[in-house]
Amino acid sequence: MKTSNMEQKNLELNQLAKDALREGAKWSFFLSIMGFIGVGFMILAALFMTVALSSIPDEATELGYFGALKGFMSFLYFGLAALYFFPIYYLYKYSSNMKTALQFNDQNLLTDAFVNLKAHYKFLGISVIVVISLYILILFGGLFAIASSVS
Repeated sequence: MKTSNMEQKNLELNQLAKDALREGAKWSFFLSIMGFIGVGFMILAALFMTVALSSIPDEATELGYFGALKGFMSFLYFGLAALYFFPIYYLYKYSSNMKTALQFNDQNLLTDAFVNLKAHYKFLGISVIVVISLYILILFGGLFAIASSVS
């Protein structure tokens, strides 16, 4: 059992650690800016699809099921853009807080930077779990459909 009068240890960053964090913050800033640009392109694509697909009449039977998916495609792109925004935002906040924290030796900003990095990775981890779960559901749904059509 530890005694309560044990000396509290502080974590200090040496110059090599600071340089590594500074360079990592620069790269994460670059990636977040590229991500924001990608989200912007997704929103433009969604707007383009909304305008372009609205000019197709609903009665266009030669399109088959695609005619029914016109609105869904635009909605899907807007939804994906909104979904992609959050991890990119967390990465951006991490990079900007980390650069400022290292520049001014600010412990609070360093803590905020790591909280944002944790939120970024947590969001990505949950997204991976959701996607894998959807893949499994689609796989079993497809197998069930095949089994139903065979018998």
